[in-house]
Amino acid sequence: MTAAFLLTVGAILLLGLATDAIGRHTFLPRVTLLLLFGILIGEQTFDLVPDVFTDNFSVIADITLLMVGFLLGEKITCSFKNKTAGTVFWLSITTVLVTALFVVLLLRLFGVDTELAILLGCIAAATAPAATTDVVLESADKSPFADLLLSIVALDDAWALIIFSLGLAVVGSLAGMNSHGFADTFIHITRDIGGAVATGILIGLPAAYLTGRIRQGQPMMMEALGLVFICGGLAMWLQVSFLISAMVMGGCVSAFARHHEYPFHAIQNIEWPFMSLFFVLAGARLDIAALQALGILGAVYIASRILGKITGAWLGATLAHADIGTRRWMGLAMLPQAGVSIGMALIAATQFPQYEQTLLTIVISSTVFFEIIGPVFTRLALSASRSQLDIID
Repeated sequence: MTAAFLLTVGAILLLGLATDAIGRHTFLPRVTLLLLFGILIGEQTFDLVPDVFTDNFSVIADITLLMVGFLLGEKITCSFKNKTAGTVFWLSITTVLVTALFVVLLLRLFGVDTELAILLGCIAAATAPAATTDVVLESADKSPFADLLLSIVALDDAWALIIFSLGLAVVGSLAGMNSHGFADTFIHITRDIGGAVATGILIGLPAAYLTGRIRQGQPMMMEALGLVFICGGLAMWLQVSFLISAMVMGGCVSAFARHHEYPFHAIQNIEWPFMSLFFVLAGARLDIAALQALGILGAVYIASRILGKITGAWLGATLAHADIGTRRWMGLAMLPQAGVSIGMALIAATQFPQYEQTLLTIVISSTVFFEIIGPVFTRLALSASRSQLDIID
């Protein structure tokens, strides 16, 4: 078991280096390459992944998302410093709302029940912060468009969580299952979001002052990781969103730790090995056969989600008076979708078992599509936005 574990870790880490080189010569981002490699070594093909990895995938995923959330928190703070908070707000909220609306309306046109259409619409609003972040980091894009994208993605899942909770209450009320749905939903949202924010502040404010007081080097990395893990562990123990807690903590450190920025550099230095493991194992767990079950409704769901993201981003950018590159390309950059949507689908299927088969089939199959293809669109949007700036200049 130890030999298989070490061989697998070593191979995946070296693969992470190889994907950087391959990605420079192809248009496929390394996220997609890692997912494809995971599919190749997964259970459906050569079955080379030891059980210890598949059994503990959730731990690796949680650690990776904690690091991503912490780094995204810095981007949100930077958006306030750069006076782009209004743009971030409008783009994040309109992409979520318009995407949900498009999916609901188009599915209804194809005869899907109102309750099921609402559930799918709310699930479609979520994105994949890890995949989007990695494509930006891989491209080494420091443009305002890239910074704006990361800030929007950081807030996107928070809005999606709120919309999904409201959607569950609406469907419950329509189905006559819960006459107090909206009151319960308000309490749930307040507890989940409010508790996550409070946890992030509770850890983030002391961390802003205490970190960076020891000499630079390994102790700095240890304190940065220790604080991120404590924040995530506390959030999980309190049963609130650990991703939001990590983002708030990162925002606090970025805003108030004026004497240094080292915690972010420390996390960035070790983030990629975890990201490599995360995406390869995610690929190994993908059920490619699910794509065959998409059908017409799955295709409508995918098309309406794409249209919703593009239209919502255009609307938000227009309301915020953003530049033409942001209006044209931000929606395309936000197409990746991953585990958050599947988690939402499982919750919805548990509460509404009459829709379980259709709900899980559409969400799982479309997630496979967006997880592999989405990062390609993100990379395309980043490239196109840079070209747009060159034309303007």
